[in-house]
Amino acid sequence: MKAVLILSGGIDSSTLLYYLLHQRYKVYALTFVYGQRHAKEVEFAKKIANEAKKVGFVDHKIVDISAIRELISKGAITGSEDVPDGHYSEETQRSTIVPNRNMILLSIAVGYAVKLGAREVHYAAHKSDYSVYPDCRKEFVKALDTAIYLANIWEPVELKAPFVEMTKAEIVSLGLKLGVPYELTWSCYVGGERPCLKCGTCIERTEAFLLNNTKDPLLSDEEWKLAVEAYEKFKIKN
Repeated sequence: MKAVLILSGGIDSSTLLYYLLHQRYKVYALTFVYGQRHAKEVEFAKKIANEAKKVGFVDHKIVDISAIRELISKGAITGSEDVPDGHYSEETQRSTIVPNRNMILLSIAVGYAVKLGAREVHYAAHKSDYSVYPDCRKEFVKALDTAIYLANIWEPVELKAPFVEMTKAEIVSLGLKLGVPYELTWSCYVGGERPCLKCGTCIERTEAFLLNNTKDPLLSDEEWKLAVEAYEKFKIKN
């Protein structure tokens, strides 16, 4: 079986990559450069894709669509706003929404799937993102799946989001069982040399590992201590 996967280099899509490989899929992974504020996630997507080749078939492509940045430059990821610190469920995290991102990336992925003769496109939307990101909700997945079918009725492609009812902690739990090398994943929106430990996605990542009683393997012991302190601080506020 062939599947096209949107691979960001973060925890969720990297876990989905390993999940598909363990389901014996041939995975055609796409990582998009769409004008985001840093290239760290692309760098880590390359790392995780290369490592995953030890498990099964992975064909990984970096797709540069950065020319669209001027069309979707809004907020903290493609625009000029600062990345907000704080708990990932806070209202302020809406500034990290990239306008219509998943619709755009998934549309391209579907075209690629038709070319390959792949019948499935996967992306790692999950339950923890429900409150902030509309395009990570099961309602969106269902609606877009219908639109994809209607647009490609002669060569149907199914949109799948197998983690859409799972929390990030549950995804990490699955990934630990699958042997996902989380030290080769990147989540931080700031994109410095090391994770900032304070932005919404860093806080969410810390919580996911804490709930699994596991240290984040990307971080040093000192960084992990600081990450837990930051999480506890923002948790108390919420």
